[in-house]
Amino acid sequence: MSPRLRFTCLVAIGVYPLITLLSYIIAPLTTEWAIWQRTALLSPFMVVAMTYGLIPMIQTRFARFIAAK
Repeated sequence: MSPRLRFTCLVAIGVYPLITLLSYIIAPLTTEWAIWQRTALLSPFMVVAMTYGLIPMIQTRFARFIAAK
């Protein structure tokens, strides 16, 4: 498995619970909204959380696994 594929798998594993958690948080506030409106609200939070939290954490904690041959 290539390092890029390992990194992709780790990000996917991290993104799922993050999306789920954020969805539960905004759900009570957006019950009447259309799905595209919820997504428009959720997307900036996801991007910030991934850029400043999830991606750096994965890169530091799993560096050996990602780089392993």
